[in-house]
Amino acid sequence: MRFVALILAFAASLFAMPASAQYVPGPAGRAAPPATTDKENLWLLDLSTGGRVTIWLRPDVAPKMVERVKDLTRKKFYDGLVFHRVIEGFMAQGGDPKGDGSGGSEQPDLPKEFNYLPHVRGAVSAARAQSEDSANSQFFIMFVPRLGLDQKYTVFGRVLDGMQYVDSIPRGEPPANPAKIVHAYIAADNPPAYTPPPPPAPVEVPAALPPGPGKK
Repeated sequence: MRFVALILAFAASLFAMPASAQYVPGPAGRAAPPATTDKENLWLLDLSTGGRVTIWLRPDVAPKMVERVKDLTRKKFYDGLVFHRVIEGFMAQGGDPKGDGSGGSEQPDLPKEFNYLPHVRGAVSAARAQSEDSANSQFFIMFVPRLGLDQKYTVFGRVLDGMQYVDSIPRGEPPANPAKIVHAYIAADNPPAYTPPPPPAPVEVPAALPPGPGKK
C-alpha cells in the first residue's frame, strides 16, 4: 500500500544525520520560486478542525505534482476526503478517496520530483507506494522535521498559515474520528471566505412516557 514506504522511511529518519549533512543544494540556475502572494500557487484547505490552511505551492521544483494538485482541486476531488493516517510527532496524511491509504485519482501516477526542499515542520510532500514513481493524489503535512525523508519523497509545498488547524487533526491509523478537507481551493479562483462546518445535530431525548397501570 501507499504508506508502506513511508513507514520504512520514518524508521530510518529516527537515525537521520544533522540538518547540515542532510541539506541538498539546488542546481545552479534553478527556476525561481513563485512569490508567496501569487494566488495561482496558493492551495487553500478548509479543514473540519476549524479553519483554513494556506499552502505555498512550489512548481519551480515539483511542476508535475503541483499541476496534479491544482487539477484535482479544481475538479473538487479533495472535497470531503479524510486524513486517514496521522502519527503524533511525524505527519498527517490525506488525499485518498478510499480513505485507507491504498487509493488515488484516476489519473496516472507521477514520476519522482525529488528536490532540495527539506521535510521540515509544515512541509507538504507527495505520498507514494514502494515505487519512487508512484505519487498520485495523496500528500502528507509534517508536524516536525524528519530530514531522513529528504530525497525520498517529493516536497511540493509549505504551510504559510493555519498550521494550528493541521496540529488539531486527530491522530490514529486510522483516527477514530478523522478530520476531513471540507473544501479545497486555489486562491486565484476567488473562493468564498472560510465557513465553519455546522455543529452536530443535538441528540433528541425521547419524551417521558406516562406511568403504567398501578404505577405513580
